[in-house]
Amino acid sequence: MSETTVQQDTSGVRFPPPLYYIIGLIVGFVIQYFYAIHIGRPGHRVTEYALGGLWILAGLLLMGWALFTFRRAGTSPIPHVPTTALAAAGPYRLTRNPMYLGMALIGVGVSLAGNALWPLLSVPVALVLIDRLVIRKEERYLDTKFGDAYRQYRSRVRRWL
Repeated sequence: MSETTVQQDTSGVRFPPPLYYIIGLIVGFVIQYFYAIHIGRPGHRVTEYALGGLWILAGLLLMGWALFTFRRAGTSPIPHVPTTALAAAGPYRLTRNPMYLGMALIGVGVSLAGNALWPLLSVPVALVLIDRLVIRKEERYLDTKFGDAYRQYRSRVRRWL
C-alpha cells in the first residue's frame, strides 16, 4: 500500500481533538486570572473539588469505555489513522461521540473544581469546533468507508445524546 493510499484512508483530521478542549481551558483560566468570575461562592474547596471530581470521573469512565470498545472492535481511536471497523457497541449505542463527550465532561469538571466561569464557557466553544472541524470530517469518512452500515448506525444513534 502506498503512502498516498494510507493518507487518503483517513478522516482528514490532523489537529488532535483533545487540544480543542485543552486550549480552551487554558485560555479560560488565563481570562479567569485577570477577570475572575466564580461559578459559586469562593471558599468551598471541598465542595468544588468533589463536584468537579465527579464530572471528571464521569468523563474519564466514558472515555475509557469508548477506548475499550474501540480496542475490542479492532480499530484505532486516533482520527488520522485508518479506521478498520465500525464501533457500534458499548457507549456507541448511546452516542456516536462518547470520547468527545467525555472530554467535555472533564472540561466541565476542571472548571467546577477551579470554581471558574471562563473555562466553563470554553467547553461549548470546544464542542462547536469539534462538531464543525472534526466530527463532520469523520462522518464523511465513515460514510464513504462503511456505506450503508454506517448510515444505518447513524440513523439510530444520535451524534451527542
